[in-house]
Amino acid sequence: MTQIRKAVARWQGDLVTGKGTVSSTTTSQFKDLEVSWGSRTEDAAGKTSPEELLAAAHASCFSMAFAARLAKNGTPPETLEVTAAVTFDKGDAGWGITTSALTVRGNVPGIDAAKFRTIAEDAKENCPVSVALKGSVTLSVSAELAG
Repeated sequence: MTQIRKAVARWQGDLVTGKGTVSSTTTSQFKDLEVSWGSRTEDAAGKTSPEELLAAAHASCFSMAFAARLAKNGTPPETLEVTAAVTFDKGDAGWGITTSALTVRGNVPGIDAAKFRTIAEDAKENCPVSVALKGSVTLSVSAELAG
């Protein structure tokens, strides 16, 4: 079944000195998170950015895809902790999102480190957020078993 999720952004002023907010409207789970150009290109100063929100989306999407693949392997995870680091950088063509680096540490009984890394790589390649980013963003994953 098709699902649509919505958010709204509000902006005041020009790019460099202006400011804005972003809110989820489907669930209202976050409201009026402050955003600014400076929070994207300099110190975050307590504000979020599209890149931080993208990192949250990628980390959560990957964690679900990885958990599903581990369960299909007969080795469901007890815990997974996933971090996504999204890079926003200025290149010759201007500013852009260049990388999303996933790091996962998991407690997964009954699996060896090599199989854990292989399944992590598959989840990185095939989670829906990764698929949406492919071709324009360099994706990577580092996977480590806990214990």
